[in-house]
Amino acid sequence: MTQNNGLGENITFRTEGLTKNYSSGETVIHALRGVTVSIPKGDLVVLLGPSGSGKSTFLNIIGGLDSPTSGEVYFNKDKLSDYSEQQLTAFRRHNVGFVFQAYNLVPSLTAYENVELVTDIAANPIQPEEALAAVHLGDRARHFPSQLSGGEQQRVAIARAIAKRPEVLLCDEPTGALDSETGIVVLKALQDVNKKFGTTTIIITHNAAIADMADRVIYFGDGQVVDVKVNENPCPPEEISW
Repeated sequence: MTQNNGLGENITFRTEGLTKNYSSGETVIHALRGVTVSIPKGDLVVLLGPSGSGKSTFLNIIGGLDSPTSGEVYFNKDKLSDYSEQQLTAFRRHNVGFVFQAYNLVPSLTAYENVELVTDIAANPIQPEEALAAVHLGDRARHFPSQLSGGEQQRVAIARAIAKRPEVLLCDEPTGALDSETGIVVLKALQDVNKKFGTTTIIITHNAAIADMADRVIYFGDGQVVDVKVNENPCPPEEISW
């Protein structure tokens, strides 16, 4: 059921007082401590902060992979934090594309076939060849993962994520396993997708330099948002000083 909370039309996500606690024996770990933040539609957003600062927990909750201990999460005008498991599954399937540090490609399928897996279940998919072309891999469509470099495999993973035409693309350390030259190629692919399809794109990274290409940078520390900065003039990935 949709619950209109009066959010502006230009906001994809908003969280209010978001907390997440984990129990480890008798110890309670406070992964998120009252996070209130908004993410505008179509922005390319970078989440920065040290390990354990809450970035991945935040991403998992807004992506419907985890539930908060308390607080509220809104997606557009829906109260995501009230969704049932069935509703969260539908939300992930239709609205969210995920890109992780691990490529998670099927080794026995070509790049085209790996992307096609997603288009088979999507309501309004981008065709595999168009998704691969968007990340500049149209000429590698018939290659298997073992025939592709790490950067190419990551771009196939991006193509697979965008092929179902998601409103949101969530990326957790997508360049973490790549060298700087290859990482910049992957970041360029993410930026191109963000601009071409208007996909709200959120990237977790430890690399502070990547913040220069973002429309908005959200800084995490000790489970809280400690700062938010807006870049008036995001730079191309090619100009990042890695």
